[in-house]
Amino acid sequence: MVNPIYGQRITLEQAMSIALQRISGEIVHVDLDMEDGILVYEVFIMTPNNQIFEVEIHARTGNILKIEQENDIDYD
Repeated sequence: MVNPIYGQRITLEQAMSIALQRISGEIVHVDLDMEDGILVYEVFIMTPNNQIFEVEIHARTGNILKIEQENDIDYD
């Protein structure tokens, strides 16, 4: 899922949709951050069993870079 205009990033809504396709639940927080020189969306999702997962999505390509379970709710 790449936007047609070179260098344009995916939208916040697209990032949230991509994250929810991988982890079911409710989005509780979203950040746009620089990670190792790459602009990424960090989407935090609370699952139905109250676990928090962070899904990192490349802001230009829409590719999922990382999914990890969070042990705290600090969103950092």
